[in-house]
Amino acid sequence: MTSFRILCRTMVRFAVLVVAWIVLTHSHAAVTQVRPEASSDKSSEPSRVAFSYALPSLDGMHLKATIVEVTYGPGGSSPPHSHPCPVVGYVIEGALRTQVKGNAEAIYKAGQSFYEAPNGVHLISANASDKAPVKFLAYFVCDHDTPLSVAPPGSAPPGGEKR
Repeated sequence: MTSFRILCRTMVRFAVLVVAWIVLTHSHAAVTQVRPEASSDKSSEPSRVAFSYALPSLDGMHLKATIVEVTYGPGGSSPPHSHPCPVVGYVIEGALRTQVKGNAEAIYKAGQSFYEAPNGVHLISANASDKAPVKFLAYFVCDHDTPLSVAPPGSAPPGGEKR
């Protein structure tokens, strides 16, 4: 194996570790839809798996992690959109109401994490409250250059800032 290939594999492993570290350190108190009962005695555990989801196949030679902080004011939302890359979300404060085409509507509260598969059409991405803002982090893991948000097939481009 050439030195270049060894270096590339090492860099890919490092990138995956960095993404895992970022997700774990920013969502250490998260509750997930996958295993909400993950821990009943949090005080005795120094750490726990807060969220685990298998990512789709990605080109490890071109991985890039991007973290976006999103805030919707009371009653705020974004128009329907899609993300070409897988996304892990973590609600910092408030409650986020979301629905991806083909899935049931869900509400995620502060401390909860969620996963969004690439290219899912987000029919709803909105603040669940009309009185308080919602703030969440969106961790994008991409293996190609692409906008983080795109218009769903057959619609106008999403307005406002990119998410």
